[in-house]
Amino acid sequence: MHQRTNVKILFFGLGLIFLGGCASTEYHPMPTPESEAASAQATSSQKIGVYHKVVAGQTLWQIAQIYGVNIQDIISSNNIPNGTSLEVGQLLFIPGATEVKNAAEPQEDNNKGQFIWPLHGKVVVYFDDPIGAATLSHGIEIQGQPGDTVKAAREGDVVLADYMSGYGQTVMIDHKDGFISVYARNARLLVKLGDHVFKGDPIAEVGALGGRVVEHFEIRRGSQAMNPLYYLP
Repeated sequence: MHQRTNVKILFFGLGLIFLGGCASTEYHPMPTPESEAASAQATSSQKIGVYHKVVAGQTLWQIAQIYGVNIQDIISSNNIPNGTSLEVGQLLFIPGATEVKNAAEPQEDNNKGQFIWPLHGKVVVYFDDPIGAATLSHGIEIQGQPGDTVKAAREGDVVLADYMSGYGQTVMIDHKDGFISVYARNARLLVKLGDHVFKGDPIAEVGALGGRVVEHFEIRRGSQAMNPLYYLP
């Protein structure tokens, strides 16, 4: 009897240990915008960080630069889906940060390094959307009107201005910091190989694909395709 009692206590103790482990991995609750937690240090599953309130025009990439953290860490910590866009007042948990930084604080090269939309219109295909039997989109497709001008999303050098298989008439711009932007499905190209372009310069006229007037836009970091919505305001 004494031995059986010890066994029950042992299993009860293990149960407590197991439950304690579950509690330690539970994700921290998201505070409301009115909560004081937005400006206080937060901890979650032994992670240290703060909550940042998004202001107008901010992108995930810009926020990552402000805090000096990896953009993927912000994405995974907040379970941000591929097709999302930030909303003014939205709270983002910034892992590893120890203090909230004022978005209005001047940052080195703050505006020059930011991307702009190459074309204003509705996004009809999102990053990682299936576009074939076994193919996922490496960028987004933006709906336009015939004759709309496509603009350079950032300053850089034109490293491709030609027809490319699977992309049609395409422009690629090297931004000299590891990023390359891609503009495809164009009706007409307005730049040539070797041209230096500034943010907002016209580089092409939008074309048509399957009866739709769309611009295919990608942002690549090295050889890796990134979700453009994480970089666009």
